[in-house]
Amino acid sequence: MSLNFDLLVIGGGSGGLAAAQRAAEYGASVAVFEPKPLGGTCVNVGCVPKKVMWSTAALAHGLADASGYGFDLDSWRHDWGTIKTRRDAYVARLNAIYAKNIEAKGVTHIAENGYFTGSRTISAGGKSYQGKHIIIATGGYPARPDIPGAEHGITSDGFFELDERPDKVAIVGSGYVAVELAGMFRGLGSEVSIFVRYDGVLRNFDDMIRQELDDALSKDGITVVTEAIPSKAGTGHSGLFLETRDGRVFNDFDCLLWAVGRKPNTEDLALEKAGVDVDPRGFVLVDDFQNTGAEHIYAVGDVTGRVSLTPVAIAAGRRLADRLFDNQPDRHLNYNNIATVVFSHPPIGTVGLTEAEARAEYGDIVKVYHSAFVPMYYAVLESEGRAAMKLITAGEQEKVVGIHVIGDGADEMMQGFSVAIGMGATKEDFDNTVAIHPTSAEELVTMR
Repeated sequence: MSLNFDLLVIGGGSGGLAAAQRAAEYGASVAVFEPKPLGGTCVNVGCVPKKVMWSTAALAHGLADASGYGFDLDSWRHDWGTIKTRRDAYVARLNAIYAKNIEAKGVTHIAENGYFTGSRTISAGGKSYQGKHIIIATGGYPARPDIPGAEHGITSDGFFELDERPDKVAIVGSGYVAVELAGMFRGLGSEVSIFVRYDGVLRNFDDMIRQELDDALSKDGITVVTEAIPSKAGTGHSGLFLETRDGRVFNDFDCLLWAVGRKPNTEDLALEKAGVDVDPRGFVLVDDFQNTGAEHIYAVGDVTGRVSLTPVAIAAGRRLADRLFDNQPDRHLNYNNIATVVFSHPPIGTVGLTEAEARAEYGDIVKVYHSAFVPMYYAVLESEGRAAMKLITAGEQEKVVGIHVIGDGADEMMQGFSVAIGMGATKEDFDNTVAIHPTSAEELVTMR
């Protein structure tokens, strides 16, 4: 086997595989270094198994509502072990599909850790590989706080290793991982507390979303403990405990889960030997074209710290391959107006600027439309769910610069609306769109 390639990719996750396969389609010789199951965080300990667990919790909510629709369900019991087995088998099938796909495209898979020994040289498994171009796509991993007893807690990776559902859970963190896992635990019956550093969850989201989600968490019985900076964790007579800097102690947990951010997988790459710069947190510095400061070396995905979402990594990887191997010199990813979903209960969909961001950028020419209502699903139920939507516009033409939705179906409806906002749609364009009735989504084209 030749050890010289047109492209070497370090990391077999979403971004790295996307770039590798697109480059191979253009006729490039490509090798991917990945010792773990292919697919990276998303397939193995992220988006894919998370969505399975979200769907499981959503079914639990549906079962709770079933009597309101006339179903006679005296009781139900969930077997955590069953869904874990089925979920893990699905992930394994995806791993095999990825392996089959890259083999079919002629991509060489080197099941070893790769690291730099020079500007265009990667060492792995005792062999040295040369590449005309090298992409760093090693992703990241969940962080733990630097406090005594942190080892007693698990991370989101550990969530997918649980063989049974814990009865009482403490989740430390305020981001989407904390919110999503809290909803899954609670939906399936766990008592859940979320510990946040400041005043609530999802601090980077629109204020409407934050308030509505706070209300939904409270309604579901999830406790949010504010101003809670962890200082110590450990085991006591009746389970795990968490102590905060202000002296509060919380006891009797069966599971403590850290959701305090992610760190880049850059420590073992010997980046200094290739002249690749990183920021103080270790993320690889790149420009808008995914170029690092070293010639012919690039980085995509979570390892760059820029919008850590699977579709972003895939899009950046494919566009980079287009530029390098298909003579598209201006091809690159536009990081503006990237839609995202939080798989909370209910889900959240958002794209564009928050109201605060819009007012900071556009000032007095911002106009905001808002709607809050009870979706029709709850019309015959004793429980009362809510949905809320915000449309943010700017300028005389009322160009739509932000859309924020929380409520059942928000995850699916946001894809289409993100196309509209990306094309520069105005409020008039929304108004001229005929509504689909009866849906929650129609509210976005009927607001006044």
